[in-house]
Amino acid sequence: MLCQFTFGNFKSYKNETILDLQAVSGQNFQDSLLSNTADKNEFLPVSVIYGPNGGGKSNVLDAINCIVSLVMKPILIFKNNTNQNAAMELTPFLFDEDSRNKPTKFELYFRPNEEYEYRYFITITKGVIDEECLYRRKLGKGSRIAMLFERNCGEIELGASINRKKINLEVNDQMPYLSFLYINYKLEPIILAVDWFEKCVIRNYANPNTERHLIIGEGDAFKQKLLQLMNDVGINITNFDFVKKAENEAAYDLLFEHTVHEKTYQLNIHQESDGTQKLFHVLPLVIIALSQGRLLVIDELDAKLHPKLLKFIIMLFKNPEINTKNAQIIFTSHDVSTMKSSVFRTDEIWFACKLDDESSDLYSLYELRDESGNHIHPSAAFDKQYLEGRYGADPYFQNIMDWK
Repeated sequence: MLCQFTFGNFKSYKNETILDLQAVSGQNFQDSLLSNTADKNEFLPVSVIYGPNGGGKSNVLDAINCIVSLVMKPILIFKNNTNQNAAMELTPFLFDEDSRNKPTKFELYFRPNEEYEYRYFITITKGVIDEECLYRRKLGKGSRIAMLFERNCGEIELGASINRKKINLEVNDQMPYLSFLYINYKLEPIILAVDWFEKCVIRNYANPNTERHLIIGEGDAFKQKLLQLMNDVGINITNFDFVKKAENEAAYDLLFEHTVHEKTYQLNIHQESDGTQKLFHVLPLVIIALSQGRLLVIDELDAKLHPKLLKFIIMLFKNPEINTKNAQIIFTSHDVSTMKSSVFRTDEIWFACKLDDESSDLYSLYELRDESGNHIHPSAAFDKQYLEGRYGADPYFQNIMDWK
């Protein structure tokens, strides 16, 4: 599980910003919360970010993608034996002369299993890693936090659990030491940490190239599960198959089989509706995340999807009988029709907006107060109050309706 994500001086986010997935008390959907037997902490299976265009929604997900890529890119280059440059270019906040030269910061608290919680911290200035550290603690009463390694201005110190004479304490100033340790040594605490990063699934459907890449699980069981979900939402597909293109043996056509009045017909995926194509790209990721307990991060999940289909996906993660592996989904959306107390808790709804200095701000619905100074009631009409501008992050719809 992802417990908490903090970042700062990244793209439109000038100041330190926190996306907190720890559940607060007194909310609905109590049975949907994620937990384990080692402690009493509970976490959210779903987080959605709303806000106007240009408010900074996508940049939150870009920040998650950036820290995951920082760790995984050198490892994937090593595994695939390629000569790519592993260095990552980060964009700090550019509307401020000081911020251009200040470090970009990322901090993650995550649980790769039911036994440990990790904290990973890294700061980067103009491509050079200034600080980096990895800690973990065993879940349960009275457990201590163990330092695995600390890196500060090129100096590296190892914790007792991984301290070995043979371990190199010198590393390229553009490579995360976490990646370096994973590539060069077999250390259980490091392998476990990187395993969490490797399992993160991140997709940006604002980028049209994303839909050119399809991930499908192997085996007939996965195929039947996908067909079942497609039919559950009213997409009448009895089978699908990949067929080699005659003119190019390395390329495939994806064909869907429809049965109408006991007669079968085949359509190429490009002949299906945009919504069906989008659903066929998203549902395999959902199945993989739910079956393996992964973090799924999707920008513009609602694009091309009917609100009922969007709600269907959300509720899969909130169903404790289906989400048995503590999977999570974080996504951006413009679909206000699902912003309801029957779908979300107030701590699952986040807003991104621009401030006067062009920096972005991120806050949850739970943090807001009504006119009496009380938290927004869990059963309030979230969508109506949002459109009235009562939550900030002005959705501008009200301004349009007020025009003469």
